[in-house]
Amino acid sequence: MTSQRTRNRLVQRLREAGIKNEEVLDVIAQTPRHLFVDEALAHRAYEDTALPIGNGQTISQPYTVARMTEILLAAGPLNRVLEIGTGSGYQTAVLSPLVGKLFSVERIEPLHQRARQRLQQLNYRNVTLKLSDGTWGWPEHGLYDGILAAAAPEDVPDSLLQQLADGGRLIMPVGTQEQKLVLITRHGEHFSRKTLESVRFVPFLPGVQR
Repeated sequence: MTSQRTRNRLVQRLREAGIKNEEVLDVIAQTPRHLFVDEALAHRAYEDTALPIGNGQTISQPYTVARMTEILLAAGPLNRVLEIGTGSGYQTAVLSPLVGKLFSVERIEPLHQRARQRLQQLNYRNVTLKLSDGTWGWPEHGLYDGILAAAAPEDVPDSLLQQLADGGRLIMPVGTQEQKLVLITRHGEHFSRKTLESVRFVPFLPGVQR
């Protein structure tokens, strides 16, 4: 169930669902999603569905990972990217080959530690991880050409907007009861906002959980 044929079937489903960026699809075909879920769920790794990863969190549905990555990259190559919510490290692994440098923060220590171990074992060299409250982003490494968040706040934190480079793109789910995927693009001191589609993510919570 973890064969290349199984991965290719997932990619075909994503293509049929509307994912058009072939670079993104190629990376998903090569990324061993079964290594980012618990062994007991490995047989379901290439289904297009979210799966639990412990600590009340999930690994995102492959369609959602592909869609957010495609939107983030739609305006051209990105050198410095910030990811909020490392989780299992799967979205990190998909982004890594497509960007220059990737900085990722996670607030739950066991997830942070497991993701670090996995990504090191798989030799993702352009990724830097930090245990931190995602609300603050990671200003030391900004400004970022792209920011992607895998948890939903009530609205986009201003601290993240300020870490976006001019021309940079931020994509994240927003809302509590009803969540929408939102794309924000920075134009100097002005931020344009586009609401895209309904999504379902875990809530964006403050604080580090050890």
